[in-house]
Amino acid sequence: MRGTGVPGFRRTALAGAVLATALGGGAILVACGAGGQDGAAADGPARLSVADSYIPLPPAGGMAAGYLTVRNDGGQDQLVKVSSPAAQSVTMHRSTASTMEQVERLDVPAHGALQLARGGTHLMIMGWQKTPALGDELELDLTFARTGTISVKVPVKELTYRPGQQ
Repeated sequence: MRGTGVPGFRRTALAGAVLATALGGGAILVACGAGGQDGAAADGPARLSVADSYIPLPPAGGMAAGYLTVRNDGGQDQLVKVSSPAAQSVTMHRSTASTMEQVERLDVPAHGALQLARGGTHLMIMGWQKTPALGDELELDLTFARTGTISVKVPVKELTYRPGQQ
């Protein structure tokens, strides 16, 4: 039978120190984005798709709003820029009950969706090269912080159009 002498204490203390070092090192690696995560959420890279995109027909030569949903079946990302070869500028905006403000980036949550919809977050499209007509499609280039750029064709719909409603 072993006694409760110093060697047992040393072994326990050494094991505790090794465990603390391993756990502390792991926390540092996670915080620094090491281990192949390069800052992404623990569940890997974002897997993005775009659905329900449309632009209500704007007044002749005027600004237009753009709406769409970015679905994400992977890790977190951010929409950081939107552009179009057929418009001078496309900016991202957030509306509240009394204001509309331009935003620099929009979060795309892990395993969630970023929804740009009437009365909330949306795109403002200005400086059309050609006056849009019903049925036209506008190319939008959506640039994400981690995923890069995704190009989508967005149809011009009647002013009263709502996705999912006939």
